[in-house]
Amino acid sequence: MSGSFSVAHETGAHLAVHIDDVEIARYVYMPELPGMESPKPYLHPVRTLGGAPVSSFRPGDHPWHKGIQMTLSAVSGQNFWGGPSYHDGEYRWLDNIGRVEHNGFDALDATPTQVSFVENLSWVTAGGERWIVERRTVRFHGVDVERGVWMLDHESELANVRGAPLVLGSPTTHGRPSAGYSGLFWRGPRSFVGGEIIAADGRGGDGAMGSSSPWLAVTARHDGAGGSATVLVFAGSSTAAIPLAWFVRSDPYAAIAPSPSFAAEVVIPEGDAVTLRHRVAVADRAWTRPALEEFATAHAL
Repeated sequence: MSGSFSVAHETGAHLAVHIDDVEIARYVYMPELPGMESPKPYLHPVRTLGGAPVSSFRPGDHPWHKGIQMTLSAVSGQNFWGGPSYHDGEYRWLDNIGRVEHNGFDALDATPTQVSFVENLSWVTAGGERWIVERRTVRFHGVDVERGVWMLDHESELANVRGAPLVLGSPTTHGRPSAGYSGLFWRGPRSFVGGEIIAADGRGGDGAMGSSSPWLAVTARHDGAGGSATVLVFAGSSTAAIPLAWFVRSDPYAAIAPSPSFAAEVVIPEGDAVTLRHRVAVADRAWTRPALEEFATAHAL
């Protein structure tokens, strides 16, 4: 394997990113999905260099989970996550599910060492109002064949065009503990259920939920052909005053999100914006804590 990038673009549908002959990620930017799932662009399938799957699509427990996607669960009463909303102590199906629409690409570039694109999107409420204009920059890079790893950088500039302040929250800010999911969200396949959670600063396991640390990873053993994998997420940064905090679990399903509004609300004033920057590394083996610490030190944002 030489580790060379390429991209195939099916106009009006998706971008397929390859390293040599392996499709390591497919970015579906104009999906056809039920409205209750809050249709939005997503990355799926996501694979290791060896072709092993590390993402899940429309799982039976939460069909609005799709690989890797940028999503917000509570925005001034609107739900851009999909599914029911946490309201008055319980989850309820409300007429508040919005969508994220692809407006176009400003740039799409591919070289042997990276694939990148810049995309413009609109976040549209259930009532058809455009509340957020997003400029999204995504870069696939950092392939290391010897270590069996590649990387994804994801930046979202979320500009408030509502004409009034926007309040970003989560089920936790609405009263449900340990449910601060929001932001860039990865949902793992069944092989990651029960995987080991390893975080920076010696943290890990269930204690990582709601914590803040520079990076966090989940490791797993594959079904079928065997082998292992690691998904490592760098928290990155938010321009909001609230620090990013981890939503993470490996049971009853595997998921990671560096949440911008885990337990405290973020207010975006009218005409202002918040920028979120993150990095994801996908490895073809189960990395130990020392290996993760070494890689994270070398490749921090």
